Amino acid sequence: MICDPAFRHVVEAFREHVGGGGAALAVVARGEPVVDVWHGTRDEAGRVSWERDTAVNVFSVSKAVLATAAHVAVRDGLLDLDAPVRRYWPELGIDTTTADLLAHRSGLPAIREPLPPGSLHDWGAMTAALAAERPWWEPGTRHGYHAVTFGWLVGEVLRRATGREPRDLVADLGVQLGWRGPGEPAFVLPPEPAAAPPVVPPLIAVRAFTNPSDLVVPNAVNGAAWRAAQIPAANGHATARALALLLGRLGGLLGRTALAEATAPRSEGHDEVLGGGTRFAAGYSLPNELRPFAPNPRAFGHTGAGGALAFADPDLDVAVAFTPNRMVLTPSGPDPRWTAITDALYR
Repeated sequence: MICDPAFRHVVEAFREHVGGGGAALAVVARGEPVVDVWHGTRDEAGRVSWERDTAVNVFSVSKAVLATAAHVAVRDGLLDLDAPVRRYWPELGIDTTTADLLAHRSGLPAIREPLPPGSLHDWGAMTAALAAERPWWEPGTRHGYHAVTFGWLVGEVLRRATGREPRDLVADLGVQLGWRGPGEPAFVLPPEPAAAPPVVPPLIAVRAFTNPSDLVVPNAVNGAAWRAAQIPAANGHATARALALLLGRLGGLLGRTALAEATAPRSEGHDEVLGGGTRFAAGYSLPNELRPFAPNPRAFGHTGAGGALAFADPDLDVAVAFTPNRMVLTPSGPDPRWTAITDALYR
């Protein structure tokens, strides 16, 4: 374990508030690891200890990793964010750019017609359905969270532009799409019963989060099909250490000017899918009304379903990643576990 004395209070907040199951916390400051700690258990029965290299499904934190792969492709001259997507993916039936895909502005957050079971795990089925879908709004004019479609949209552009599969691109960055081993990742534990009444979402959100229906199969994220598939918006598996190192060294990977451009706000305000206020850069989430993960509006990264978090603050030159396996349901607002961590970091 690593615990720089200057960050001891952050580690104490993590250990006090981590709750059931297990989790890991990593902090990188000025490009160097200053915290790398873990706690609890990683199996369903609560008997197997979390270890240094225990990875867990980090859900939408995966989007920040896929976005980084896109910016690496830009760096290498393989991708132009402002070019029409049709340059790379002629079958896509809308006029949009990769920049719009990354900023949740393409108008394809959901597929209207119900897809057959198994579609979630079928790359060709999902990209074909998206290529044929009509946009929910004129691309580029508004934004709405592309909760799961983000991965196939950006991933297919990358697959065509680079000639490599998305799982291989993100593996270069320390994250697995699905799970190929070694060993087993942490078991994603279900959330405790919700204390608050459920919120009835609009139709667009229902479609975004439930079509294909595989998305709502209980315990699917621990199954073989989920771990074998490429679902780049949702099935990234990573350690906290890998995520913090990636975001904490992003300036060196992309270059400072490119990093500033990649993390500048592109979408702000009312979200057509989530209904509240959100903010996005080119693939990275920025602190916002629904997920206020850092007090500095220039921070960038992503949150994940159930409580995963990875972000960097360029003003502090620090990156933080929190990877739990016990899900906590927070339809909006911060996860109480990482609130304690970020409060300690910024005090």
